[in-house]
Amino acid sequence: MASGGVFRLCVIVTILAQPAQACTPRSVRARVPVKIDPGYVISQVPLDHCGDVGLRLFSSDPHFTVNTDGTIVVAVVSMVTKTRSFGVWVKAGQGQPQRVDVQLIPDSEQSAPWNQAHKRFKRRWSPVPFNIIENASPPFPKEVELIGSDSSVNYTVYYTIHGPGVDQPPMNLFSVVRETGMVKVHSAVDREQYPKLVFQARATDRVTGKETDRPLDITVLVLDINDNPPTFLGPLEFQVDEQSKPDTEVGVVTATDRDEKGTPHTQIKFSLLTGMQLFNIHPQSGKITTKSGTLDREVQATIPVTVEIRDMNGAKNGLFNTATATVTLVDINDNPPTFTETILKASVAENKADVLILRIPVEDRDEVNTKNWKAKYVIIQGNENNHFRIDTDPKTNEGLLYVVKPLDYEKGKVVALMVSAQNEVPLVNTLTSWNTLPVEVSVGDVDEGPEFFPLNKVIRVKENTPLGTLLGSYMALDPETKSNAGIRYYKVSDPGSWLSVGEATGELKVTNTIDLESDLVTNAMYNITINAVDLSSKSGMGMVTLLIEDTNDNVPELVDQVIVLCEVEGKRGMVTVTAHDADLLPYSTPYNFQLSGESQKKWRLRDAQNVSVVLEQAVDMPRGNYEVEMRITDLQDKGGVQVVTVKVCRCVGGQCVAARSSVGMGAWGVLALLLALAMLLLLCLLFVFACNAKGEKMYTDDFSGGMLLHSNTEAPGEEKSANLLMIPSMGGMDLMDNSAKGTGLLDQNQNMSPGDMNGMSQTMGQQNMYQSSRRDFMANSLHHQNSFYTSGGQYRGSANYSDSLYQKQANFSHFNTWDTNKLYLDEKLDYFGGEMEVCHTLDLPHPYQYEGEGSAAGSVGCCSEMGDQDGLDFLDSLGPKFKTLANICLNKEDRE
Repeated sequence: MASGGVFRLCVIVTILAQPAQACTPRSVRARVPVKIDPGYVISQVPLDHCGDVGLRLFSSDPHFTVNTDGTIVVAVVSMVTKTRSFGVWVKAGQGQPQRVDVQLIPDSEQSAPWNQAHKRFKRRWSPVPFNIIENASPPFPKEVELIGSDSSVNYTVYYTIHGPGVDQPPMNLFSVVRETGMVKVHSAVDREQYPKLVFQARATDRVTGKETDRPLDITVLVLDINDNPPTFLGPLEFQVDEQSKPDTEVGVVTATDRDEKGTPHTQIKFSLLTGMQLFNIHPQSGKITTKSGTLDREVQATIPVTVEIRDMNGAKNGLFNTATATVTLVDINDNPPTFTETILKASVAENKADVLILRIPVEDRDEVNTKNWKAKYVIIQGNENNHFRIDTDPKTNEGLLYVVKPLDYEKGKVVALMVSAQNEVPLVNTLTSWNTLPVEVSVGDVDEGPEFFPLNKVIRVKENTPLGTLLGSYMALDPETKSNAGIRYYKVSDPGSWLSVGEATGELKVTNTIDLESDLVTNAMYNITINAVDLSSKSGMGMVTLLIEDTNDNVPELVDQVIVLCEVEGKRGMVTVTAHDADLLPYSTPYNFQLSGESQKKWRLRDAQNVSVVLEQAVDMPRGNYEVEMRITDLQDKGGVQVVTVKVCRCVGGQCVAARSSVGMGAWGVLALLLALAMLLLLCLLFVFACNAKGEKMYTDDFSGGMLLHSNTEAPGEEKSANLLMIPSMGGMDLMDNSAKGTGLLDQNQNMSPGDMNGMSQTMGQQNMYQSSRRDFMANSLHHQNSFYTSGGQYRGSANYSDSLYQKQANFSHFNTWDTNKLYLDEKLDYFGGEMEVCHTLDLPHPYQYEGEGSAAGSVGCCSEMGDQDGLDFLDSLGPKFKTLANICLNKEDRE
């Protein structure tokens, strides 16, 4: 530590003690006008011996500037009433600044002789920057520089300083002698912390206390010394492929120095202290490169290298630092897998498959679990029949030898294999190749069942071969004895039962029709599986494939028997006819289409293709169905006449929409028409019967014949229902019931008069109100027979109103609804025909639910002013058409 301080002190003393080698004159004198305007060139400082590198010039007086060529130029308007001096500082490169005193003499002054001794002038108020050396050694304070003001000529002044380094951080670093202006430094300064300090100086009159000059900025430059060693930047971790060629870049070492840039203090030199036999480093850039191509990861995966960085461009007195850089060698596939054995042997029983028979160990020096290390095994010899497979164990890298296809002892007792061990990627930078290993596989003998040879026998046969035809034989042999003695043959699979197999001989005979067009045939092939069983019950399977040859046993047939021909406006229609033949070439396409019979007059053919032809109208035809006869034959002219039905119609979207308007209705259409006519005839007969019915009528007690319309309205509404005529119930029983007939009421008189009817009604006793009303209705209606019935009991020309009607109806529980209501309608029709202006006399009372007060609908009588919504008045508003119907149905004498 003490030696370092002594060294620094020696350097400072050396710098201060060196005489300045001036490259410029000590002073320059120039005569100028009293008033100098900006741009006026005063003089020029000679710079011939100063060089051109790093030359800087600046003036101590802000009124003047100095160009790089040494020309002194006026910057602002200046008055030179007397000799005026200022300095020009010249700094060349890293040398010390040199001052040139410039004297301006006004034209009014007498110039001094040029050869007289120069008078010493007081330092001007505008000094150049002061310099101090960083980290200067004690004692302190040290004088730095003297400042002075031009006003000191006329005033007695004192000096003060303020700013950074004085009363601002760093505090109390500088001070000034008030009377003389000497600036002093009181402690060492670190240039790396404060490379420059600028504070302000002021000149003040001691008498008045007023400033006699403008404040001046004082700049103090801290000169650098080599007090900081260089330091490394970034991690020192590098990678390079092993076996790399010389001068391959490994990485770059970077460093920095806190000392002043551009000085020898920061000129760093890089060097290696270790690893020089493997690597080089560039002294200025720090780039590390390989020195030879002998880097081997398998020998040393990582290589430490010690790097030194030294400033002063590597001078012995320069400061330095060292660090260890780590170079990692990246693995390449320069080592093939090697076998640990020279030969391997394995054994397996014949007829075994998918079994592991051997593990093959290898070693690889490359990096584990990389593509350079992982082995890949190849059988390069002995596996021509693909009996073996080798996989790689991902954990151990061993080869796993499998038998995937059964071996045959009779064909070979030993199988010799040659196995090669390789990697997933090729070898690099090595002269070695992949290693190989012989492997012997012994096959164990096993008693086996019979074997067919060949395993799949192909027999060509024509379809439709006659039954019983011998196609050949299919026999198996015992692999040990090579004999077929004692072997029996059985079919395992024969979907169509087309062949039989001789149990002892293996003969194949046709037992069923062989059809190429059968669904059991695929690609003209039909398979039969046969099992052979020896005396020890061991068996072997074989297959017979029938390769069926086609014969012309099919003719072309229409694909569609019915086709639609859509009408086209302004032209005759056409349609495509397509045929199909199940046979193969040359017994099928192209087909020959020809019209035959009467079809040739109305149709013609065009644009024939292999399987189709266009059928075109030869004449205009109405819509309808037409049968077209067409002869279709195959390439061998085998075929016949076929009939295709063509529907000529109007189409929408390809669909026929006018089929019902066709001239041909079909059987169902005729039947539907006849059914409609029959129903119309029955309806006419029904109307005739309704209008001319005789007096064999009877009122019934059944309400099912009436019209019941549901309404939730209790007041008069829009709906109307007719009160149909009902006959009274005799003693609570139906008049027509057999029980009523047994009472003898219907047998007493076959011609019952109105009075007798009324008396019979009275003898039944008083029933409820509804029954009484019906009884009164019956009596009243019979009293009107003077107008409705003739003296002979005829109902206006109808049959006698006798008990024969009752006898005929007594076998039924109720009258038919139509028969029951027909009496009522006849009477009402008669009423309308006579245009009676009175209410209907057969006004029946209707039951209503009592709600505790009078109904809002009013009276239900026939003479009610409010009307009766359940009455018969709706018949009065049926209109003229109903009256016309009534007039038609009435007899002629009634209309008169």
